[in-house]
Amino acid sequence: MDIAQLLISMLLFLVLFFGIGFLLNMLLRMTWIMALIYPVITILIVDDVRFIEYFRSPGESFAALGDKLTSLAVADLLILSSGMAGAIVAGLVMKWLRANGYRMF
Repeated sequence: MDIAQLLISMLLFLVLFFGIGFLLNMLLRMTWIMALIYPVITILIVDDVRFIEYFRSPGESFAALGDKLTSLAVADLLILSSGMAGAIVAGLVMKWLRANGYRMF
């Protein structure tokens, strides 16, 4: 992966999940909802196992998830972690806005 492509991908994930987290915070008034949902989204992005299989056969599903996560490239980890950073920044911005008197958030 080219360094420019990596940086653009990281920026896109950061902005995408910041925006989604900001909108969910405004609609649901739950500050950290996107930071809680993001690991599930990451699992759905990374793993090939159907979501219901985590409940039907958790041993094999989580083992496959662990193998898949350990085989990710550094670029993939950077991109996914920038999405988590965007979700956390959205929560921090919402807390800051509420502390400064913006009650609609």
